[in-house]
Amino acid sequence: MDRQDIHFPPSQAALRDDVHAVGGLVGEVLRDQGGDELFSLVEGDRVAAIRRRAGDESGAAELALRTAGRSPAVAQDLVRAFSTWFQVVNLAEKVHRVRRRRNYLNDSDRPQPGGIGDAIMRLKVDGHSAEQALALLRDLTLYPTFTTHPTEVTRRTMLRKQQQIAALMIERLDPSQTPDERRLVWERVRMELTSGWQTENHPRERLTVADEREHVLFYLTEVIYRIIPAFYEEIEFAFEHAYGIDRAAMPLPIMLHFGTWVGGDMDGNPEIHAKAIRETLHRQQKVIISTYYDECLALADRLSQSASRVGVSRQLEGRIEEYLRLLPGTQSIAPARHDRMPYRLFLGQIAERLKTTYDGNPCQYEHVGQFEADVVLVADSLRRNNGTYAGLFPVERLLRRIRTFGFHLATLDIRQHADVHRQVIGEGFGDADWDGRSVQDRAEALGRALERDQGPVAPLGATGRRTLAVFEAMVQCRHRYGRRAVGDYIVCGTRDLDDLLCVLLLARWADVTDKKTGQAPIDVVPLFDTVPTLHQSADVMRSLFEDPGYRRHLESRGRRQTVLVGYSDSNKGSGIATARFGLYQAQRALVEVAGASGIRLVLFYGRGGTTSRGGGRIDALVRSTPPGAIRDELRVTEQGDVVNNHYGLPVIALRNFGRAFHSVVLATAGTMRQGPGKPRFVEFMATVSEASERRYLSLLEEPERLHRFFRQVTPIDVVERMHVGARPAYRQGRHDLAGLRAVPWVFAWTQSRHLLPGWFGVGSGLDAAARGHGSSALTEMYGGWPFFATLLDDVESQLAKADSTIAALYETLIEPGFQPYVEEIHREYALTCRWITWIKGEVDLLDSDPNLQRAILLRAPYLDPMHLMQVDLLKRWRASGCEDRELLDALMSSISGIAQGLQSTG
Repeated sequence: MDRQDIHFPPSQAALRDDVHAVGGLVGEVLRDQGGDELFSLVEGDRVAAIRRRAGDESGAAELALRTAGRSPAVAQDLVRAFSTWFQVVNLAEKVHRVRRRRNYLNDSDRPQPGGIGDAIMRLKVDGHSAEQALALLRDLTLYPTFTTHPTEVTRRTMLRKQQQIAALMIERLDPSQTPDERRLVWERVRMELTSGWQTENHPRERLTVADEREHVLFYLTEVIYRIIPAFYEEIEFAFEHAYGIDRAAMPLPIMLHFGTWVGGDMDGNPEIHAKAIRETLHRQQKVIISTYYDECLALADRLSQSASRVGVSRQLEGRIEEYLRLLPGTQSIAPARHDRMPYRLFLGQIAERLKTTYDGNPCQYEHVGQFEADVVLVADSLRRNNGTYAGLFPVERLLRRIRTFGFHLATLDIRQHADVHRQVIGEGFGDADWDGRSVQDRAEALGRALERDQGPVAPLGATGRRTLAVFEAMVQCRHRYGRRAVGDYIVCGTRDLDDLLCVLLLARWADVTDKKTGQAPIDVVPLFDTVPTLHQSADVMRSLFEDPGYRRHLESRGRRQTVLVGYSDSNKGSGIATARFGLYQAQRALVEVAGASGIRLVLFYGRGGTTSRGGGRIDALVRSTPPGAIRDELRVTEQGDVVNNHYGLPVIALRNFGRAFHSVVLATAGTMRQGPGKPRFVEFMATVSEASERRYLSLLEEPERLHRFFRQVTPIDVVERMHVGARPAYRQGRHDLAGLRAVPWVFAWTQSRHLLPGWFGVGSGLDAAARGHGSSALTEMYGGWPFFATLLDDVESQLAKADSTIAALYETLIEPGFQPYVEEIHREYALTCRWITWIKGEVDLLDSDPNLQRAILLRAPYLDPMHLMQVDLLKRWRASGCEDRELLDALMSSISGIAQGLQSTG
């Protein structure tokens, strides 16, 4: 299943060889598992697709004939075959990134661009002393947060197989391997591929909160936990190289923190409540304690020092004796026939106490600080007793993990919609017209209630009782699992200042206020994620900062305010150009308002997985923010469908953290170019935004009609039935365009290869700016403003992944009356392509990014047959009244396969 007609430059020759090799291996697996018939079907489709792509009309006709009318079972086998090829090619590309990183570090004295070493060296070159550079890191926080509603839900069994295949491919990079050893590696890869072929890729039932939670836990414990120490060690080595500082004399603060919304995101999900919050944090504690337990036993095995050969500290000796009394079962750890091994004995005792903590038995660790103190005793004793090179290194690694993950593993944020809070407050006030009152009236009533500590005057219903129980659970879980166990309380749908005052009053009603300050011990975070709310966000926050009650609350929280800004709904409502520019302007205004109020502002970026929803490289995000928006702290969401790309392999996860470190350090130091090169660029962009929004809204002018077109031209009717998240595609009680969530909106357009949310309206916006300001203004802005350059690069990637010939197949599914939509889409696509290539000086899309261009071309012969099958299956399934289960199963497989091939979902 290899392909010889794609040009790979010399730097990509090894990738070419890997792609050909793994492609051939997949062919062998197909022949072995599916027989010659399946192999011939796959090869026939692939060859016909290649001819079709080359412009051969007979190849197009043959492919259409081959893919029509296939039985659901055959279609699923073919999709599985193509998906297996995508899986190994995606892994080959990741492994090639590992190879190139190693080659660079081996062949160059300079640190890899965009990484940790590069950031530290840049600081030195810019004149920062070692002390100044270290001072920059004291408040530095990198805070990825894993979110719910993933559209990539591969089972953990399959994820582990993918990791194993990648590890074996990395093993092949060892030049000292013999031919027999390399052959053995390929046999092991083939075994993993074959067993994967025989394993179901996806769950058969709709995901639960527990399923989503386990998806996140896999990456946290099996990838991120392992590489945390390496992140800090790379920083230490970079300082040593740049400044000559001894690692031992350079204690680093903990900079990496992890959050999650899985188990705390109540917005639109009735499965999330106080009980789910407790279950989530309980499960996270169990997992991290179990992981610590395994590591302590492994350390006990490694630290075999005998008391007759080396001394240990008196403190450690005393702790051993204390544990022999408290934990009698640990006496058997060091049998009498051996010399006493104090470190082995003590680490075994620590493991035993972890076990009692896991089981909830007496003598457990009451908090993580006690566990950390025990491990610090080991580290201190090793330092003082010639143990620096006899075990201190792995003990220090454990300490960094403890300080990162605590007993909570990841901080759980709580999310709820403002409408729910208004309902409960109105109920508690006995005011049936509460939501209809003016903002000023609601704010004044809430202020009085907070000032007087007024409780509800009417009984609360089920929703109200559930809401108050959540606040109680937050405080109780912080007490049980640590103060970092529960994070922010995020208010979705924030429109006005009363939406945050509601939360403070509900906390009072739940009786969870701090006894010293009288304030709720909760950080309340507004979410602004539509263009209108982004426009008014600064005014809302100014009103909050001026409100006496909220000001007192902020004083109790250290005068620190987090604001969550989102990309998804603004994009769905106004188009990508207006959404991005609105978010940029909102950040500028929020920074100004917070500065004038003496509040430390932390911007939290709610990104989705795809470009249209804010996805992309983290360094591009930082460069695209206005100056001052990111200082010291970077908080971003990581959606389920990109977690595997960012954290699937340890080396790639480490590189991802390195890029984040690099961008935030340079932004904090003021050495990263961020803002517009010339003030008039903002005016130019305003023209682009306004014209782009007008064009986008013209498409949405008749929402009911557009919704019907959307449901016919995309497989949204299949997507909404897939088992890819605990939340439904539509918000509760609404089955219209406004009720459709942003994730399935993007996912469905991606499947039909329109990718409309990622580019529609941009061409009209650029055209208007060129007419209003001159076309040279656009090229000048592209070269002089990172925000605009990133926007155009992102739009170009979406245009390149879109495919008008494939989209035309889906357009055969629509009623004739919807043809004007098709014509509008094609006109705007052509206009956008023309302007993007002109501004960037390209002949074809992605001429400036040949790697992505080649990746798209490489996948086309394997995607095209799946698209043709999907369209054929859709016609038959819809003709059956959408009742044929076998056809639905085949369609769901095709959607997963296409998503894997495009490496893009919602």
